[in-house]
Amino acid sequence: MIIKLEQITVQSHAGQELVDITPEVERIVSESGVCNGLVNVLTRHTSAGIVVTEGLECLEQDVIEHLERLAPDHPDGYGYHHNRYLDFDGRLGFNAGAHLKSILGGYFACFPVAEGRVVKGGRQRIYFAEYDGPLAREVVVQVLGE
Repeated sequence: MIIKLEQITVQSHAGQELVDITPEVERIVSESGVCNGLVNVLTRHTSAGIVVTEGLECLEQDVIEHLERLAPDHPDGYGYHHNRYLDFDGRLGFNAGAHLKSILGGYFACFPVAEGRVVKGGRQRIYFAEYDGPLAREVVVQVLGE
């Protein structure tokens, strides 16, 4: 069995955005030597996510705007318990909305690998979802199989 782990850095350029990482994931699978198996993609951050959807700019915007409605950064009429001084580590918590978006959207995706290629729908794209940027973030891609 082959198990390959690679970390990629994603630089976001906005507070909230989707960054298409499909080419990087496909490259890692192609170079792994795995013909049949699985590829796992996950973010190491709790205020970001991994989202799989159709690769259209208008849909990317819809995803970001919908998650903002569900978990606004600055909600009207109420606040978040997290948005305060965090005495256990001396930091200021200000990004509860970003953490909640990550919970709603998810932090990982898993795809089959067959004949050395990622098995996904023709229009599916794998996105790194930034909810608290702009920042340099880490995504882990693990390929397992034979």
